[in-house]
Amino acid sequence: MELSRRLGTADAVVVGLSAMIGAGVFAAFAPAAAAAGSWLLAALALAAVVAYCNATSSARLAALYPESGGTYVYGRRRLGPVWGYLAGWGFTVGKTASCAAMALTFGSYVAPGLARPLAIAAVVALTALNLFGVQRSAVVARVMVAFVLAVLVAVVAVGLLNGPDASSAIGSEAGAISATGSEDGALSADGSEDGALSADGLPSNARIVDKDQRIDLSPEKLAALVPENDGVARFYAIAVQVEEAYHPTPWDVLQGAGLLFFAFAGYARIATLGEEVRDPARTIPRAITAALAVTLVVYALVAVTALSVLGPTSLGASDAPLADVATASGAAWLRPVVSTGAAVAALGALLALLLGVSRTVLAMARRRDLPGLLAEVHSATEVPRRAELAVGVVVVGLLLVADLRGAIGFSSFGVLVYYAIANACALTLGPDEGAPPKAVPALGLALCLLLAATLPLTSVLAGLAVFAVGLIIWKVRHRGPP
Repeated sequence: MELSRRLGTADAVVVGLSAMIGAGVFAAFAPAAAAAGSWLLAALALAAVVAYCNATSSARLAALYPESGGTYVYGRRRLGPVWGYLAGWGFTVGKTASCAAMALTFGSYVAPGLARPLAIAAVVALTALNLFGVQRSAVVARVMVAFVLAVLVAVVAVGLLNGPDASSAIGSEAGAISATGSEDGALSADGSEDGALSADGLPSNARIVDKDQRIDLSPEKLAALVPENDGVARFYAIAVQVEEAYHPTPWDVLQGAGLLFFAFAGYARIATLGEEVRDPARTIPRAITAALAVTLVVYALVAVTALSVLGPTSLGASDAPLADVATASGAAWLRPVVSTGAAVAALGALLALLLGVSRTVLAMARRRDLPGLLAEVHSATEVPRRAELAVGVVVVGLLLVADLRGAIGFSSFGVLVYYAIANACALTLGPDEGAPPKAVPALGLALCLLLAATLPLTSVLAGLAVFAVGLIIWKVRHRGPP
């Protein structure tokens, strides 16, 4: 039984926005800033180029093959069954980990001490919502996106308007150490409390914030490092060393782009819902383009604001960067609103992820790459209930062992491989099939593989191991008779 085509262009755009904005703004910017430092905007631009290439290839393929499953379907049609299977396997495993990460993000913002129970409750509630039909899910996603965008506009506004006072505010909030050894002010070469060094020649973004103990400047260690008779000179040397530690290399920028790509990957949810979109040949390309454009504008504004207010060092160390932007801008009253926005955004991303993964599971089950019982579509609601329930159960299991930042790198590896296969498929399209310019999928393929290789080593090794296991399972399921 096929799924019902109930989603219009606006609904499809909202599904993509809820996936991208929820994941990107509240989860990916801090680790990307830790990698790319002051070159965060360059990493964002590179991630956007990769996303554009992937979106263009995916849109053309989705218009040609408007079925649930996304690149799993395209890979089978254009490159062969094993490539389609690898795409579907990478997407399913990687995005299942993303589901757990988004659920934990929600729990952490609502009540850190109860993060896991709240994450499990969120997965159960949204899985139940999806069982009632994709239209209801789209309505909920629309409300979530509107609220999150309103929160982001408020953060950008207060940050850009009050940004020059940021170093003072963030220094007092973070408990940075002053030159006299006190704990209530920022440490500066001239004893001022503005959190920046005034010594000649030192970069203006070299302020040091001891927020997450990334840089240990406790009073005891500071006393040992800074002799009383030469405090300014000695601290200047320390600050230069710290700044050099955050000076990014081209490899760091690539790694930052790979982590930020995690935030752009939400438009895949639009393609995986191809069987539930009205007039897919027109709707899917329009929805993917619109969602990507809006997301890029939002990300650029947020990145500029966060860098100008916090600086790359503090941004990379922050567990709640947008809340810190509000505090540092003199708008501490906005902090609980930002936390609420983060929780809602995480729920929106989780909702879209559960929808996308369950549709890929449905497509793989139809072709017996996963157990066939998961291919059932409920006759009344016209949704793949068994696939959705299976995904929900697996995510709940992962929540018992999931790690938020590790899940981002692991998910990025799987999704980059997924889109590398999508670009390879687009390279096989002919002019009569709506082929994009060859340079677009060729560049997308090369950049996907490059960014995947630059991710943290643990993410790369875990990703390769998961794909190896997937290949073994495929060989076992498809081996011929003896």
